[in-house]
Amino acid sequence: MVDYNILLGGEAGQGMNTVGGVLEKIFTRTGYYIFATKDYMSRIRGGHNFNCIRISDEPIYTHRESIDMLIAFNEETIELHEKHLLKDGLVIDEKAYPFKELAKEIGNIKVIGTVMVGAVIKMLGLSTDIAEGVLKEYFSGDILRMNISALEKGYDLVDKKVTLPSVAAPKKTITLNGNQAVGLGALAAGCKFFSGYPMTPGTGIMNYIAAKQHELGIVVEQSEDEIAALNMVIGASYAGVRAMTSTSGGGYSLMVEAVGLSGIIETPAVIANVQRPGPATGLPTRTAQGDLHFVLYASQDEIPRMVIALRSVEEAFYQTIRAFNLADKYQIPVTILSDQYLADAQTTILPYDFSAVKIEKHLADVQGIGKERYKRYKITEDGISPRIIPGKIPGQVVMVDSDEHDEYGHIIESDTERIQMMDKRMQKIETLKSDIQEPWYVGSEKPETLIVGWGSTYCVIKTVIEALEKQGKSIGALIYGDVCPLPVALFNDYAANANNIIAVEGNYSGQLADLIQQKTCIPIKIRLTKYDGRAWGYEELQAKIQEVL
Repeated sequence: MVDYNILLGGEAGQGMNTVGGVLEKIFTRTGYYIFATKDYMSRIRGGHNFNCIRISDEPIYTHRESIDMLIAFNEETIELHEKHLLKDGLVIDEKAYPFKELAKEIGNIKVIGTVMVGAVIKMLGLSTDIAEGVLKEYFSGDILRMNISALEKGYDLVDKKVTLPSVAAPKKTITLNGNQAVGLGALAAGCKFFSGYPMTPGTGIMNYIAAKQHELGIVVEQSEDEIAALNMVIGASYAGVRAMTSTSGGGYSLMVEAVGLSGIIETPAVIANVQRPGPATGLPTRTAQGDLHFVLYASQDEIPRMVIALRSVEEAFYQTIRAFNLADKYQIPVTILSDQYLADAQTTILPYDFSAVKIEKHLADVQGIGKERYKRYKITEDGISPRIIPGKIPGQVVMVDSDEHDEYGHIIESDTERIQMMDKRMQKIETLKSDIQEPWYVGSEKPETLIVGWGSTYCVIKTVIEALEKQGKSIGALIYGDVCPLPVALFNDYAANANNIIAVEGNYSGQLADLIQQKTCIPIKIRLTKYDGRAWGYEELQAKIQEVL
């Protein structure tokens, strides 16, 4: 198996993202799978940033710490990362090769990155053909000619030192990140209105949808703040349009009252919270899983809601579609929980199956409403009232109100009617349980050690479990996607036979472990938590689990 890891490091503004993007396209078009991550500071220029590109001839789902090739745009990169460089690893920097001089000879110092690309592909035994095609997507005219010259000079500069095993003809794959997958899922689900305020790392979802708005007839509104963003989404949804917003923890904080509004007026809303470390501004460009408890209980009093944590780029597309369908079916807010790691990770996957996409709006049959006065909040056995779009039936009013109300939507202060309405809304939680998905399981059939995790930890946990099983360990893992309402059947089954239960999370306290304990009364005492702003690497996590065992 090919498993080669490249790290590019330097200051913001030195062109690493462009070089990384060009290399990613070259590798995927050659036929390799990639998993590429970004680690960047919250400043326009300066500060140490780095990108990692892991290459394989088989699908890969997580990053690794050990480095085969270190591409250093400055000296600091070597100082910070050489401890992870393998014994036979390569360093590509200005001391080893005169990249800057060659760029000056060409007449544009900015092509230095392309000179480095040429050197890298020569070292890896790749040709310039695909690289030239990629450059044509970035540049044109004289600038393109300069970059092709830079590519050739970099290629001629070095002798081939590593030969990656060749791959078969390139497979039909796509490469995208978690934010793009959510955006694509929203488009496939029929989203026609998006309102949001830019907040790293959730902005990528808005950018993706905005880039498609004219082509697909979508309204994208950059609101004045996150309060307005979710209220606009609720207004569009009331009018019958599928709508969503995206943000991160600080923006979700501002949306909290509108989350409650969605719940009490029983109007669908889809909210993507792409997590970063907090509180307050925290680490704006890093990753975390610290918002689980927050989104479970956001809003004064109690409302029915659903929370779906995304486990992979592949799943992000399908779960976003599911979020829209379930928001419509139960007339509730659905929060999609992602994080910076998943949002920015470029992953090569098989194309999505658009034939499997179903748009289920769950609107009431207009003919079935009849001439009887319409009850927007009609009390039903399953808690779901018939929903129609305003203006669809002449003479019928779709009345909603954020005050407590009766079945018609009129404001009330009657304790009896208040209880009836509260019971009706909360009944949706019980009904919703029939649509909840149990966590994914990987590992031994009856494991002595059970790992529990959620969201983007899936990929790293899966990789570690597979490695430990090969060592003869009796180990398995449950990784949750649906976290509210929380499914517990599989956990109860596997926990009954396990000697150890270990939680692996990207927060301080082990928030999923707390939630499982609350719902099952089974204690989870061993908690491997990481809250430095970076995701678990599989070498790091494997060492921690082996230490516990």
